[in-house]
Amino acid sequence: MEQSFIAYIENSIKNNWDLDALTDYKGATLQYKDVARKIEKLHIIFEESGIRKGDKIAVCGRNSSHWGVTFLATLTYGAVIVPILHEFKADNVHNIVNHSEAKLLFVGDVVWENLNESAMPLLEGILMMNDFTLLVSRSERLTHTREHLNEMFGKKFPKNFRKEHIEYHKDQPEELAVINYTSGTTSYSKGVMLPYRSLWSNTAFAFEVLPLKAGDKIVSMLPMAHMYGMVIEMIHPFLKGCHLHFLTRIPSPKIIMDAFATVKPKLIIAVPLIIEKIIRTKVFPLLEKPLMKLLLKVPFLDTQLLAKINDKLYETFGGNLSQMIIGGAALNRDVEQFLRRINFPFTVGYGMTECGPLISYAPWDETRIGSCGRIVDRMEGRVNSSDSENIVGELQVKGTNIMLGYFKNEEATQAIFTEDGWMKTGDLCTIDADGFIYLRGRNKNMILGPSGQNIYPEEIEDRLNNMPYVCESLIIEQDGKLVALVYPDIENAQHSNISGHALETLMEENISTLNKELPAYSQISRLKIYYEEFEKTPKRSIKRYLYQSH
Repeated sequence: MEQSFIAYIENSIKNNWDLDALTDYKGATLQYKDVARKIEKLHIIFEESGIRKGDKIAVCGRNSSHWGVTFLATLTYGAVIVPILHEFKADNVHNIVNHSEAKLLFVGDVVWENLNESAMPLLEGILMMNDFTLLVSRSERLTHTREHLNEMFGKKFPKNFRKEHIEYHKDQPEELAVINYTSGTTSYSKGVMLPYRSLWSNTAFAFEVLPLKAGDKIVSMLPMAHMYGMVIEMIHPFLKGCHLHFLTRIPSPKIIMDAFATVKPKLIIAVPLIIEKIIRTKVFPLLEKPLMKLLLKVPFLDTQLLAKINDKLYETFGGNLSQMIIGGAALNRDVEQFLRRINFPFTVGYGMTECGPLISYAPWDETRIGSCGRIVDRMEGRVNSSDSENIVGELQVKGTNIMLGYFKNEEATQAIFTEDGWMKTGDLCTIDADGFIYLRGRNKNMILGPSGQNIYPEEIEDRLNNMPYVCESLIIEQDGKLVALVYPDIENAQHSNISGHALETLMEENISTLNKELPAYSQISRLKIYYEEFEKTPKRSIKRYLYQSH
């Protein structure tokens, strides 16, 4: 197989020319030929306004068909895409745009309302994503091109635009394709540089193992600004000729269920929280009824009942499902055991942005309870442990999926690689004799947001620790919500005659102030005050694990 990611895109567009490609849920549909036309128009904008191969183009907005078009147009031109989570605050977006040295920014309408173009001086232009309207132009060439775009397109293709006209950038394996930022703030922001070989390798693996064909339908609900949503839920189905439906709104369980019933997806890509919510609200209450409990203890009858529950759940997810892939975090053990008991077709995968994203996976009929599969093709894994089957150690990986490094951050790049060239994942695990990985802890402490966003507790803690009368803090997850554990600066507070109820009120005000600065998915829902210092390691780090279940 030719190791070219862009060849995949080109072939899919040509082979699926008349099929439906991208639909905004309950909105307009673009066929593959419409996507090709829009790509071509964006290429004209890029070329005529002086964008060169290798220049950076940022995109920030909710999932939509035009987000997909912008992404595909950027890569097929040979520019580098910089996807930014639409939930980031304006300052974070400004910071990423500036740090990445982006020349153009494509925005959604909600994002644009909060941005300040003067805070992004390097940009040559800002375009609205839904219709490519020019919002800001600092280039006469860009203004002229956008005003005369249809005329230019007509001159270039006087006798209609056809698939024979398609000829895209020829990518090289080590060439930079994507810079994906792991966070929005200056101090923690790391731009993961993913080359074309990573996109190609991840896509090739998905091609080989995932059960999709042209015309199959997909609901896209994970943020495409994350590699998991981008590669597995958007790129891979598009390259197979599938029909993608973008939710274009906050993916609440109700909206998701409605979309599943309407679209009837073939494959569902999800994070644990969404699935757990559906199982806990739709299924577990039924199982708790006394009669049901009794019947499930009766031989033969229990098998029939479980089969009916499986059918019911299958219908809940649209009735056309071949497999559900759950990733981003560990699945709740009770939910996992229940799904396995009813023989529901699900599997748990594992990855990270730095691998674009895949590290491990196993098909649903091969996977094992508590495992996130085996190391994927073209990747190797090892555990930094004297006995990787029984003694927990850090998982280290190497192979085709791995990033080039962090953009303009040599120190962080060097820190993540071992001397012999393996990348440290920061995750603790064991690997059994058959190669199945069992994650035992997130060394990096990352928390997964409700729709698959990465939440870095240290980032929030850093801000909270700088607020009045806060000595130190911990951000933990409880029942899918973020909880702040705060140890106040009692000595200073007493010095200012602040104690008891007044101190608690002050801490609540701190949380309220902080929440105004944070994206909705990383806001703190509850505060717990500790009047004793948190327990520390010899290095004076807080023993985080002691507080996870509090």
